[in-house]
Amino acid sequence: MSDADIRRVARSLLVEQGPDAITLRAIARELGITAPALYRYYESRDQLVAEVRTDVCNDLAQALSAACDGLPDDAGIRFFAICRGFRQWALDHAREFTLVFASPSAAVLGSAMQQFGEPVGRLFLEAAGRLLTDYAVVTPPMEFIPPELRDDLIAFQTELLRVLSDSGQKFPAEKLDLGVSYVMIQFWARLYGHVTLEVFGNYPIPITNPDVLFDATLADIGRSIGLAG
Repeated sequence: MSDADIRRVARSLLVEQGPDAITLRAIARELGITAPALYRYYESRDQLVAEVRTDVCNDLAQALSAACDGLPDDAGIRFFAICRGFRQWALDHAREFTLVFASPSAAVLGSAMQQFGEPVGRLFLEAAGRLLTDYAVVTPPMEFIPPELRDDLIAFQTELLRVLSDSGQKFPAEKLDLGVSYVMIQFWARLYGHVTLEVFGNYPIPITNPDVLFDATLADIGRSIGLAG
C-alpha cells in the first residue's frame, strides 16, 4: 500500500458518494487494512482531504489550460474559454466541485486568498492580468462603489498584490485599483454563482438550453466591462 493508493481510493469515494464519504474507516475497508494503519501516512482525515483537494485542483487547472488549446493568442478569447472550461468541468465533476468550492471543507482547508496561489487561481489571475494589459477594461467610477465595501476592497487589493508578488506572476499591478478589484469580485461572484446554481440544479425555472443561458450571462458580464463574450 502507498500514499497514492490511499488518495486513489479517497478520490473514488468522493466521485461515487460525495465529500462526506471520505473517511479513514471507509478507505481502510476498501484497501483491506485497519484504519489505524492509515495514520502512518496521514495525521487526520482533514489532512487527507486537503491532499485530495490539491489533486482535484491540479486536475482542474489542467482542464482549464486544455480549454485554451488551439485558440488564438487573444486575451479576451482565452479568458472566456477558461470561464467556459470551468463551468464544463464543474458539470462533469460535480462532487469534486462540491469538495473544492461548495462544502465546509473548502473554508477549512484554505482561504480564498490562499486559493489565488494555487494552480486554478493562478490561471484566472494570469488571464485577468492579460485582459487588463491588452484591453481597456471598463471599471465603475469611485462614486459608484458603495463606501461600505471600500475597506474590504482595499484589503483584497493589498492581499492580492502580496500573492502576486510572492508568486512572481505577471500582472499589471499598477492597474489594480479599487475599480478593478470591485470588477474582479463581481465577475467571480456572477460566474461562480451561475455555475453553482447549474451544478446543483437550482435554477429558479426549468432551462431547456443551459448552454445558451451561460453564454448569454458571460456576454452580459463581458459587456459590462467593455468586452465581448
